Amino acid sequence: MTCWNGVADPNGPMIYKGLYHMFYQHNPKGATWSNNSIVWGHSVSKDLVNWFQLQHALTPTKSYDINGCWSGSSTLLSNNKPTILYTGIDINQHQTQNLAIPKNVSDPFLREWIKLPNNPLMVPTIGNKINATSFRDPTTSWIGHHDGLWRVLVGSQQKGNKGITLLFKSKDFVNWVQAKNPFYSAQKIGMMECPDFFPVLINGSIGLDTSNYGHVNIKHVLKVSLIDVSHDYYLIGTYDIIKDVFIPNKGFEQNNYELSLVLRYDYGKFYASKTFYDDVKKRRVLWGWINESSTQEDDVQKGWSGIQGIPRTLWLDKSGNQLIQWPIVEIEKLRTNHVNLHSKVLKGGTLLEISGVTAAQADVEISFEVNELEKAHELDLSWKMDPQHLCNENGAKMNGVGLGPFGLLVLASKDMQEYTRIFFKVFRANKKHVVLMCSDQSRSSLNHKNDLTTYGAFVDVDLVHEELSIRSLIDHSVVESFGGQGKTCITARVYPTLAINDKAHLQAFNNGTVDVKIKKLSAWSMKKANIN
Repeated sequence: MTCWNGVADPNGPMIYKGLYHMFYQHNPKGATWSNNSIVWGHSVSKDLVNWFQLQHALTPTKSYDINGCWSGSSTLLSNNKPTILYTGIDINQHQTQNLAIPKNVSDPFLREWIKLPNNPLMVPTIGNKINATSFRDPTTSWIGHHDGLWRVLVGSQQKGNKGITLLFKSKDFVNWVQAKNPFYSAQKIGMMECPDFFPVLINGSIGLDTSNYGHVNIKHVLKVSLIDVSHDYYLIGTYDIIKDVFIPNKGFEQNNYELSLVLRYDYGKFYASKTFYDDVKKRRVLWGWINESSTQEDDVQKGWSGIQGIPRTLWLDKSGNQLIQWPIVEIEKLRTNHVNLHSKVLKGGTLLEISGVTAAQADVEISFEVNELEKAHELDLSWKMDPQHLCNENGAKMNGVGLGPFGLLVLASKDMQEYTRIFFKVFRANKKHVVLMCSDQSRSSLNHKNDLTTYGAFVDVDLVHEELSIRSLIDHSVVESFGGQGKTCITARVYPTLAINDKAHLQAFNNGTVDVKIKKLSAWSMKKANIN
């Protein structure tokens, strides 16, 4: 995980001349966000794990970005030349889209960037009914199949709280024209910022280049960040290359604006995410900003806020209904001190200490065998079917009825005054079994000024034929958890006061009344990544 002061949205990730590049929203003047001081920080890596920080790539210097260089994306043009499209905040606080190119394309570090004299290239106008302060975050561009024109999406908002993604086209990547119709829009959901758009293979886990859409065996993903609720949502659907519109299998309107029914990358602290295609390892990699749970006063005191999460490889589940996410394989290079356990029964009300690893910085994978499914608690369908609500209701009770809660206790203090719980609860509903996954931060810190929200989501898993598993990556104040082999992800941001460093404990638990079996448990201490 990467951490500098005032870090926010990941921007423009790419691989160029053997180096991974990560740009990010960064305030060099303070620990927290500041509207008119935002620059593009820049770091490079050979392995997406160890990073070297470079000079800022973009800083506010021109009339069109003097109040901040905000989010955007990188695109490799046909000659493999890198470009950056980014949002600038101009002298009138209006948002504009601008282009920067490397000063020296032979430099693998891409240390210097030049802003085009043609900037700004896209501006909000009265004629296209765009709110001048809601027009930002251009995506990675792609080439049209039938006309060879470049295309890019920009997030926006219209009257009536209508979220919208706007499509622009260009022949030369400099002169852009807005398409007549919106690429995708939805009523009553507010600003669609930080959009991302890319193809995924229907059968397979390899990634695809953004311009690869002519293949019959692909779907497309549109991700938007909804600022009103501070969550990332994604839709799977079809890209109509003739009409230049996105048609989701299931959209926001089809869910009657019930956002809890729309898929998310992550159900915890995870926002403004961005993907890129790694053409060396043929994968699509996802980055996300993990924002804070501490107060702004505490952030100022510690001198920094915000981090980038562990990069995740992303692909379409075999069902075609959701995405799978899994930490990049390179992160396993940090593993050491392996411990494992097999076929251990966890009786109801028991706790099992996982010794031999550094609990404050660990990687743990646990899979459960769940029997006696008929003893699962009946889920009353008159209850609010919001998983976060259900986690709060069940998380408040240390002892459950039936199957669960069972899972992991991480960053736990010896006296159990502090702990974060990642657990499952199995219900019966309409003659089917529903698996609830929760990340309970309610007891994560004795500092009650922190955000102690409990997060939750359902996991689409067949308990008869599939294992119920959790993988948690623990790094002092961050717990990234992957349920059901990456079907459901929840990131927790916690600041324990007692369960720190060698005083932290890691445990498996079962607080249900039905026994469960740990089919396999593997845990590792994690070495520190090198981050300059």
